[in-house]
Amino acid sequence: MSTAPAPHDPPPPPPGGVLWSLAGDLRGLLMLPAAFTLQVAHPAVGAGVDEHSVFRTDPWGRGERSLRSLQLWVYGGEAAAEEGRRLRALHAGIRGTDTRGRRYHALTPANYAWVHATGFPVYHHAARYLIRPLTAAQERQLYAEWLQVGRVLGIHDRDMPQTIEEFWPYHRKVLAEEIEATAVARELVAADTPLPPFDRGPLPMRLIVRALWPLLLPAFARFRRFLTVGLMPPDARAAMGLEWTDEQERRLRRFGRLVRAVVPVLPERLRYLPLARRARARHREEQRLTRADRPGR
Repeated sequence: MSTAPAPHDPPPPPPGGVLWSLAGDLRGLLMLPAAFTLQVAHPAVGAGVDEHSVFRTDPWGRGERSLRSLQLWVYGGEAAAEEGRRLRALHAGIRGTDTRGRRYHALTPANYAWVHATGFPVYHHAARYLIRPLTAAQERQLYAEWLQVGRVLGIHDRDMPQTIEEFWPYHRKVLAEEIEATAVARELVAADTPLPPFDRGPLPMRLIVRALWPLLLPAFARFRRFLTVGLMPPDARAAMGLEWTDEQERRLRRFGRLVRAVVPVLPERLRYLPLARRARARHREEQRLTRADRPGR
């Protein structure tokens, strides 16, 4: 499939929007496991990931590639639609039989739309803890921007609810009729799932992590489960049969207060991921040049 620019490529969400601030922020990393787990709790998506993904053998590489892809959807400019075409081509051959004996294809509109749709309720819920609750206006803007990202990914408007009022009934319907604790979802929330050592970064750091991994893994796995379950919307959590106690809720609120205190005071080079940071810097420079070119200056 060609990745040449199409004459009417949908643009990514505009600079200065909710996603422009949210998607590249370090806190977005903490939300991704909940979104991925909710995706694979759908039988068709879970079966596709189980049979075709390298998430078990190369979890860090897969995560890095997924994160770069997500950044391109928002900060990639003309490369956003190209990334959308690449993803559709990548998923074109993913098909099989799900846990309920139904034939599936990754690009079936209902399946493809659900994978994208999960990001909105997770962002909406997790922001309450890690950033701040969204206002009604921000919620609507975020959803509008998420729909635009869907267009970048090749999702037709007819396959996604077009308003907030339409989204939540759709979300509840999928939770009630489709979502279950699939094998992949159970693996992602288990505290004893084998996980290879973190293998990104400079060689000295990788060697140190590899040596200490038997000591680091148990604590990391518990923390990952805690965030995955805690940052998942409560109705999605219930649909998967995941327990969440009052004590865990208090711990998550304390963790959220710490994150909200620390992250906003970090310099941008530490707070934002590289692709997002570069895009934000380019946008500021374009704004500066635009102001400088105005008559009378």
